[in-house]
Amino acid sequence: FLFNTLNTLYGFAITKSDNTPDIILKLSNLLDYILYQVEKPNVLLTDEIKHIDDYIALEKMRFQDSLKVSFSKEINQKNIQISPMLLLPFVENAFKHGVQINGVLNIDMQLKTTNENFIFLIKNSSKKANSTQKGIGLKNILKRLKMQYQNSFDLVITSEENQFKVQLEIPFKNV
Repeated sequence: FLFNTLNTLYGFAITKSDNTPDIILKLSNLLDYILYQVEKPNVLLTDEIKHIDDYIALEKMRFQDSLKVSFSKEINQKNIQISPMLLLPFVENAFKHGVQINGVLNIDMQLKTTNENFIFLIKNSSKKANSTQKGIGLKNILKRLKMQYQNSFDLVITSEENQFKVQLEIPFKNV
């Protein structure tokens, strides 16, 4: 991600694009969050959302017309706290492992709070893997969820023919 973003930034700098300062600021904010905020036990959900939005904006600049992203948010309460970097790894995985179908990578995200729960759903276009080899990213996220939320969460991961889907639900009493 960092390498690709720096290459995108380089291209924008060469063409003297007016978007260059915005890219630098979004990248700087994201790196600050990843490097320093992760040490905190909790962050505001609104902060995690802001950094997801910055990440999406950077990826849109990189992918341009070959990316279609939607991110709907239904947040009923403003001071919800979550563990830092709880959602961003799922978003990164969608971009990293997503597959363009008909020349477009599709990513759909929904974040919703109810009176009792926090629900995050992310879907990306993919091709069903024939390989039995799996990466460690999702395993690490699952370990982290278990450490931070014990068994008070529900994580459902499904891989279909043209779509990979992750749904995470955490009750507020543990958020």
